[in-house]
Amino acid sequence: MPAWTARFLRGFRHAFDGIAWALLCQRNMRFHAAATLAVTGLGMVWNLELWKWCVLCLCAGLVWTAEIFNTAIELLCDLVQPERDERVRRIKDTAAGAVLAAAIAAAVAGGIVFLC
Repeated sequence: MPAWTARFLRGFRHAFDGIAWALLCQRNMRFHAAATLAVTGLGMVWNLELWKWCVLCLCAGLVWTAEIFNTAIELLCDLVQPERDERVRRIKDTAAGAVLAAAIAAAVAGGIVFLC
């Protein structure tokens, strides 16, 4: 296997390790995973059209991405400033707000997909 292929595959392994760690160690990530499974099951029962599946996949991906970035930001903040700091609190609150905004948008889109 060429060296560039091994590096490329190793990068994927590290990325999947990060997702697995977030799922194992972060309660909110497990909540998003459960919500994704519930929406997927509901979509199968309702036999959704392809475009609706696309909307749901994009929304779930958006929320998962926001949650993973939020987790990374929180870990970095804790590493840089282990003591309580108002600036760090604002950074963490802002990152959590991004997750909330993504989750609200996903819930609205999911409501439209399932009710219309």
